Amino acid sequence: MIYRKFFKRAIDVSASAGVLIVFSPVLLAVSLWLWMVNGKAGVFFTQPRPGKDGKVFKVLKFKTMNDKRDATGNLLPDKDRTTRPGRLLRATSIDELPQLINVLKGDMSLIGPRPLLVDYLPLYSERQARRHEVKPGITGWAQCHGRNSISWAEKFELDVWYVDNISFKTDCSIVWTTLKKVIKKDGVNSSETVTMVRFDGTN
Repeated sequence: MIYRKFFKRAIDVSASAGVLIVFSPVLLAVSLWLWMVNGKAGVFFTQPRPGKDGKVFKVLKFKTMNDKRDATGNLLPDKDRTTRPGRLLRATSIDELPQLINVLKGDMSLIGPRPLLVDYLPLYSERQARRHEVKPGITGWAQCHGRNSISWAEKFELDVWYVDNISFKTDCSIVWTTLKKVIKKDGVNSSETVTMVRFDGTN
């Protein structure tokens, strides 16, 4: 309980600040690369996401897709908009690094259920909605047990398990497992299409 209320936030702030400082050359290089490739589409992707208690914030990521549209003005499918740098950033999870700024701001934690779309809020069962009892994370228990390769039901059960079992030991285990999975690219859908079907069943 003490870890959950006090030390977890202290670790979030110190670790996020440290990583941002150490990786600042990488972040700058990626930003310049995306600025040259994406043009008017920009460097960063922002989107409203529900955080703790369902409070909406804007998640920050590197932009991995352009904004190309069809003749009627609709965005093209993800596979047609994902850029070459975008595919590399997704494969290495570097596109997630700007979320460290969300962590510093207090919108997110390093470890927690991944922040999903605001559209999903009315669709959760009472049990599934418990994932919002804690701050969302850059990585989490579900990401260590299948990431994009498991069903929504399984993912939500893992999220709720984490809410009930937060501890320093669990968070250390998640960090270690996540690092191994990123290095091995384990659990990442390599398809150029949408990485996972939406929870509401649409594309």
